[in-house]
Amino acid sequence: MRYLSHEDIDNFHHIYRINLINSCSGYKSANLIGTISNDGIENVAVFSSVTHLGSNPPLLGFFLRPTTVLRNTYENIKSTGCYTINHIHQDILQDAHHTSAKYEADVSEFDKTNLSSEYKQDFKAPFVKDAPLQLAMTFVEEYPIEANNTILVIGKINGLYVKEDLMEDDGFINLSKANIATINGLDGYAIPKLKTRFGYQRPKES
Repeated sequence: MRYLSHEDIDNFHHIYRINLINSCSGYKSANLIGTISNDGIENVAVFSSVTHLGSNPPLLGFFLRPTTVLRNTYENIKSTGCYTINHIHQDILQDAHHTSAKYEADVSEFDKTNLSSEYKQDFKAPFVKDAPLQLAMTFVEEYPIEANNTILVIGKINGLYVKEDLMEDDGFINLSKANIATINGLDGYAIPKLKTRFGYQRPKES
């Protein structure tokens, strides 16, 4: 097994280092976050950092890179207080990845891809049409990460839409039935398949 020291990592070419560190943490969630500005400009962008924070209240967090440059997603969330999280599936991989391109604030990624927006139940932010799992999110709070100037954005699940056939009897959402993607590193996409589930574990009696 190859060993890479901190010094080795520091000395790598920056692209090599970025790929290495972004992929070493393992598979990550693959989501499109949809927002809209107060001027009515839609924005949709790929994120691989959405993570579960708690079930009661139902909270999710995601990380934003430093805001030293304009971050349309962040600005829209702060100004409107809402956003959507939409799971990326096999049929939209290329278009979903293209939303990582840096467009100006007055350009909607929906207009630059084959992705389509849709609105539900008077929720202000756009959902990604045909995404098998869509979450309506309300901004709760944010935490600056001083170590690298990123921001942890925390939101509450205001409501969710899920394809009926993904729901199991116990509330489990079987993502593999919808060919929902995961991200390896920055640009590697995989379609995982559920192998098995294990019940709630308790200590073994001696």
